[in-house]
Amino acid sequence: MSKETKEMHPEGREVVDRRAFLKMVAGAAAGAGIVAGMPEIAAAQTSKSQPRGGQLYIQTNEIRNAIVHYRWSKSGTLTEVERVLTGGAGSGTFKPISGQESAPNAFEGAGSVILSPDRGFLFTTNGGDNSVSSFSVDKNGRLTLVSVKPTGNTVEGKSGTAKSLAYLPSKGMLFVLHSFGPDHVRLMSVDDEGNLTAHPQRYTANTKDKTDRVPTMGVLSPDGKFLIVGTTFDRPIARTGLYPDGSPILWVPQPGGTFSSLTGGIVSGYTVIASNAPDPDGLVVFPVRDDGTLGAASFQNGKAGSPFYIAFLHGRPDTFVIGYAVGDGCTMGTIDRDGNLSIGPLVKIDTSPGLPSELCWLAVSPDDQLVYAANFGYSYVSALRITGKGLEIAKDPACPKVPGDGTARGLNTTVTSGPSDNWITPDGAYLYQIYGNAAKLVGYGARPDGSLEEITSVTIPYNSPQGLAGF
Repeated sequence: MSKETKEMHPEGREVVDRRAFLKMVAGAAAGAGIVAGMPEIAAAQTSKSQPRGGQLYIQTNEIRNAIVHYRWSKSGTLTEVERVLTGGAGSGTFKPISGQESAPNAFEGAGSVILSPDRGFLFTTNGGDNSVSSFSVDKNGRLTLVSVKPTGNTVEGKSGTAKSLAYLPSKGMLFVLHSFGPDHVRLMSVDDEGNLTAHPQRYTANTKDKTDRVPTMGVLSPDGKFLIVGTTFDRPIARTGLYPDGSPILWVPQPGGTFSSLTGGIVSGYTVIASNAPDPDGLVVFPVRDDGTLGAASFQNGKAGSPFYIAFLHGRPDTFVIGYAVGDGCTMGTIDRDGNLSIGPLVKIDTSPGLPSELCWLAVSPDDQLVYAANFGYSYVSALRITGKGLEIAKDPACPKVPGDGTARGLNTTVTSGPSDNWITPDGAYLYQIYGNAAKLVGYGARPDGSLEEITSVTIPYNSPQGLAGF
């Protein structure tokens, strides 16, 4: 078992006072009982008080996939409790999105491990064989495998691409997103014991002219009326290929194509493979019908390149933050009763290390004051502050760069440790961040100014792990 490695320093009064406020917010917020990539929101809303310390789960995404269950302590340190096989297959170190034999962030996605709002079930994708596993969760957070079912999408090549989950308990419906289509979204019903049943319905994030898109995650609006799907590529790197030096081909010939390149300047006769760059169709909104199936999709403007991650605020159910892999920053947006999105201005992080930043994963503090953004291309996390007017930079970077082993590179060609999924505790005290190429799960103390101080780290499998959920 992996053991906690560092001790937390004594806490100051300012942090304690802020945590007391966060507990009050979590208890007062009204939840619709929806889990969509961030199960801690529902967990915080269904508890009158959050005791310090709790449970954290990650999937190894190894060929024999497993969930690693950690206990996070009052001081933020991590202790491994158990490893439970999912009964399904991960992709291992293979990265289906690019075809690389070994690289972090296999599926370019988020929300692969989620909890039900009542913490009774844990769900995980098995991207290697396109299946989903469900577990029951006991009062101590321990897992028992209940069901493993294929999503309905066949596996082509070395691995499948099931990658993101969103659960609507009022309908007993699980929405499963895949990297490769055309059948990007599949449905599964969940019974009272956690047994899964696959449904025949299938839905696409493709448009008439873009038939090979790569979505990133599915998230349900807090009222459960809409499923919003983010995207990153209009053509996957596995199809466009790599240059001889191993860097990805991001621009492809297209007659009449003209666009601003990722690194600046105008390129004619080519189009960039990043979504919503510039075509205004990077977010896909599906209405949820009364029976839990989906209506016709609307394709809406994401406002910047590759709208990767959508995170709803805890206390403002119509408001969300978007993280952009190629837009290199975040925006705030709202959704109206008809599913129309309104998105504000882009707030960019410092991009001096190179373009694009691949700002892909977000964690919103329980008091809706801060959002932490993991930058895959930069090997660190940035923090933005949520204000009454929108977003502003709080700390960039929020923590020191975490080095990898030198073998992984971002789209900007810089060496990266591959930070991906992150999770913030319900009291807002700690942020946990995956660094796949460093084979580390790092725990940070979250400070009121947005800065992060490393307090613990544990060893995780190399390159493959993904998904974080807890309570």
